[in-house]
Amino acid sequence: MPDTDHVTIRETGNSWSVRDGLVTLDEPAVVLKDALDAVFTRWGTETGARQQSYPPLLRADDLRTLDYFRNFPHLGSPVTRIRADRLADHAAAPSEASALPAADLADATHLLPSAACYGCFVHLTGTTADTPVLISTRAQCFRNEDHHDGLRRLWGFTMREIVCVGSAEAVRAHLDRHRERILAFGASLGLTLDRQPATDPFFQKDGARTVMQLLAPVKEEYLHTDGTAIASTNNHRNFFGERRAIGHAGRPAFTGCVAFGLERWVHALNELFDGDLAAAHHAVRRAGERA
Repeated sequence: MPDTDHVTIRETGNSWSVRDGLVTLDEPAVVLKDALDAVFTRWGTETGARQQSYPPLLRADDLRTLDYFRNFPHLGSPVTRIRADRLADHAAAPSEASALPAADLADATHLLPSAACYGCFVHLTGTTADTPVLISTRAQCFRNEDHHDGLRRLWGFTMREIVCVGSAEAVRAHLDRHRERILAFGASLGLTLDRQPATDPFFQKDGARTVMQLLAPVKEEYLHTDGTAIASTNNHRNFFGERRAIGHAGRPAFTGCVAFGLERWVHALNELFDGDLAAAHHAVRRAGERA
């Protein structure tokens, strides 16, 4: 990893600082981030979404049922503890090293989430409904990226998602409705967003999967002018319904979600408003009333 990832990078008059892909936000950035989240939360509420929060850790066993370790092992951030037989040694003679030796750690049974919706689908396991289920959730997410880049690419970041569970038609309508809202909201702020089909960063680059995603996109990203993806719409089809026994009207449910990377929105608006986050906050409040 580049050395620049290990120094503190301060931007916009100390509105935030980033070290090792982990960000500290000062009040102007916090206020802007919360205002953005309030807009996206309201979108969910207006469509009937119920707000829920999920545990901060996911079981490795649950992720295995979702092919997580086949597709995204490189993004995972396992959580573990110091082995019981090594505790006394660490307490008696704390190491000067910057890292804990892997040999001193227990096997990891849990991971930090890399997307907010995983907790939702684990929670819904074994449930069934005859009408669409809408859920809005916010989570601290973690992706072990190969490099960091300010607010554009963080190890730890905040994601708001609005999830739809139901029929294929209900999911499609959910995503279509939010495609229009994202573009309209961006335009009212003065952001030029480019909607593009996206392919997930699979660990093994399977040509067939990539081609299929381009022919029948399951994920679309909304790109700021510098290429930063600040939102996405995702159609999972009936994958989670089948893998987690989530039913709708007697069949495996279809699912889809709309995702917002809140720090990335702050980045885009910081650029648009030349670092004046108070002006950006005012614009979000004004545009949010019309969105």
